[in-house]
This record gives sequence, C-alpha cells and structure tokens, in this order.
Amino acid sequence: MIRIGIVGASGYTGVELARLLCGCPDVKLMVATSRQYNGRKLAEVYPNLAGMVDIACEDLQTEELADRADLFFTAVPHETAMEIVPDLLQAGKKVVDLSADFRLHDAAVYEKWYQKHTAPEYLAEAVYGLPELHRQQIVKARLVANPGCYPTSVILGLAPLLQAGVIEPETIIVDSKSGASGAGRAAQTGTLFCEVTEGFKAYKVAAHRHTPEMEQEISGLCKTPITISFTPHLLPISRGILSTIYAKLVSPLTDGEVSELYQGFYKEEPFVRLCAPGSFPATQFVRGSNFCDIGFKADSRTGRVVVLAAIDNLVKGAAGQAVQNMNLMCNLPETTGLLAVPLFP
Repeated sequence: MIRIGIVGASGYTGVELARLLCGCPDVKLMVATSRQYNGRKLAEVYPNLAGMVDIACEDLQTEELADRADLFFTAVPHETAMEIVPDLLQAGKKVVDLSADFRLHDAAVYEKWYQKHTAPEYLAEAVYGLPELHRQQIVKARLVANPGCYPTSVILGLAPLLQAGVIEPETIIVDSKSGASGAGRAAQTGTLFCEVTEGFKAYKVAAHRHTPEMEQEISGLCKTPITISFTPHLLPISRGILSTIYAKLVSPLTDGEVSELYQGFYKEEPFVRLCAPGSFPATQFVRGSNFCDIGFKADSRTGRVVVLAAIDNLVKGAAGQAVQNMNLMCNLPETTGLLAVPLFP
C-alpha cells in the first residue's frame, strides 16, 4: 500500500485529489493538511467525501509530514510550494507539485512572471508532468511539476501539429475560457456569483502567468523559441475549460490530413479523445473526468487551422493529471482511479 499525503487539502484541487484517490485501491490517504480547518474532518468540510474519507485536517510543519507518507501532493499556492518541496525531497519522498514553482525550467523566466525563486537548484530535475509528452521522464522522477489548466488544454491541442511542422508557430493565437473554480476557493469579488453569472469577460489580457509555461513546451516541440498570444476569459460555470487555438498552415491541408496527424499522435493515449469529423468538444462532455477532448478544422479560406480542446480544469487540468502522474511514478496502471465517465448533464 502506497501512503499518500495532500499538503493543502482544503482547496478545490485538494478535495478533488481526495475524491479521486478514493478510486485508487493501491494507495491510502494518510494525511491532509489545512491551517484553516485544522482538527476538522475533511468530510465535514466537504460533505461529498462523507463515508469515503475518514481523516481530519492537520496543521503540520514539513518535518512532521515526512514520515506520514511516501508520496505527497503539494496543492498550495506558488511561493509556498518552494518552501515545502525541498524538505520532502531531502527526506526521500516523491512529490507531485500542483503550483507553478517548478514548471518553468529557467529561474529567470519564473522570476519575471512570479517572484524570486528560492529553490532554483531543483528546477533542472523537475519533470513537466504532461504524460502525453513526458511519460518516460515522469516514470523515473521524484519531483513532477503538474501542468497548469490552460497549458494542458493548449499544449495537447497543438502538439501533433507542432511535431509534424505543419503550422507556423509564430502565428499561434490562443483564446481560452474557464469556469470560476479556476480562481480557487478563497473569496474574491471577481468570482462572486453576482459578478460571474450572466456575464462573460476577458482577464489578464496578454499578461497571464500560464503564458511562459505554454511557450516553454511549445518551444520544446519546435526546438526554437516561440512567443504566442494568449487571452483567457471567465465563463459563468463552475468548472471546465475550452481553448480555441488558431495558427497559419505552412501549406494547405484537408480535414482528413489533419485528422491523420492527430490519430497517429494520440492513438495510444487513454485520456485524449478526438472528436468525430464535423463535431467539436464542449465542456459539459468532459465534466468530472480526466479526458481532454479535441476537435479541429482546416480553414482553406484563410489558410489557418482551428483547434478546440476541452478539459475539466479541476481534473485533467489539475488533480486528475496529478493522480495520473502519481500512477506513473509509483508503477501503477496509468488509468487507475481515472476512468469515470464524464458527468452529464
């Protein structure tokens, strides 16, 4: 039995991790930390876990955590993670970090978009946790940097085209929409019900911190530095991301030729579902699941290709992908705990 700890269990990502771990027979959740809910049962804070999770939240220091589990999920804000992760690694533990602290390979890039990095010596060994691209490295890793939600949808949407070299990467434009849970559980005016419902708005235009993460992975696929345009939007829904991606084709392609590229790239991937020709993904069809649904259209009139990718931002965009990484790191079947059919409606 593999012992698991969740550091930061009281946020939306933390409770989603606890929910998904209930479906993993070879692991056991041993510790869940929360300063806010110290001493309260996790199932009391989140009644959806009633009868499934029977542990109390604890406010523990890192040195008190290490002996409690074999693998830790650090579901804490950026900056906080880099204070915790080094101690866990030094204690011989494996870590899947869900913050941004170890996603970017270059400390200077991180510091441009976030703040000073206090553990840059771990950036070189941290593996970017997108299994569809980095599975073999994840299997061997002790530190996996779980991708951001927007980058997951965008990178999976673009990867087959980039690898095949059929688009001009400098022309990439990304237009993404996310549900309100992407902002976390803490009260904020911008995500209050009355601020979100019946509305639709862009935010952090040309300034979102997920931009360098996308550029890092896209540049890796292209083997040359790439800059993209990215605009996120807030949808009046609780969860889900739909990313619409535009790029200029190097030469004309038919929908059938584009389809062949995607079919070949993702034929062995359990969590990427390609839409049938003429149909496109929607957030309501991936809700509660670890699937990424992808559709595309070759636009002969403009010479562009349009790619659409839908994920649940809390599952494939966060906790589900983290469990997928845990499975790989612990030599478990990759799909363990993650094959639930999406909820609909």
